Amino acid sequence: MGGILAATIPGTAAAVPTGPDVSSWQHVDGRFIDWFAVRRSGHDFAMLKATEGLNYVNPYFVQDSLLMRAAGVARGTYHYAQPGLPPEPQAALYATAVLGQNGPLDLPPVLDLEITGGLDPARLINWTHRYLDTVQALTGRTPIVYTYPNFWKSAMANTDEFVRYPLWIADYRGNDQPEVPGGWPTWTFWQTTDRGSVPGIAGGTDVNVYSGAQGDFARYANISGLLGSS
Repeated sequence: MGGILAATIPGTAAAVPTGPDVSSWQHVDGRFIDWFAVRRSGHDFAMLKATEGLNYVNPYFVQDSLLMRAAGVARGTYHYAQPGLPPEPQAALYATAVLGQNGPLDLPPVLDLEITGGLDPARLINWTHRYLDTVQALTGRTPIVYTYPNFWKSAMANTDEFVRYPLWIADYRGNDQPEVPGGWPTWTFWQTTDRGSVPGIAGGTDVNVYSGAQGDFARYANISGLLGSS
């Protein structure tokens, strides 16, 4: 199925790419995700948990990565930050697990930042800079930052030091647009719900939309490279 899903961001008339994000929790009783059903239902991408902390790799990561590619679903992958542990080895674990995150059908790497690990804002800001710098050096792509408005405003003191990174914001309040903290001029991905239903995925799942802030989705997800165009 080609093209972009004709969904809309609330309050707009523009068609936008959509996709779930998944971890081991969506593999209920060890079941596979039917990525072909996900794609047939109109979803263009999915965000896939890769790693967490210093030693966790999602046991379904390789399986999902292969099946997503076969189904033509663009793959975003994320590292769940444990800021109580040093950032550089976490970035190295993630970059190794995802094999660079810049092949065909690959979105840029994502840092999932939603706990402090006991760090105050100044130390958490420093930790985040170090992690993002390391991942960018290892993958060659500008990472995406995932967070919640209230977390960023409190745990990160609403810093505007990260506006050069695309923002993936989780805001489930049903407004026409999500709240954008930290001085970002706009959002790139919006996690609109944590209680979505997607064909091919057992149980509930988060669902996201792409705003177009980084330009053409096919180019951003390296789909144009897969198709052989420049």
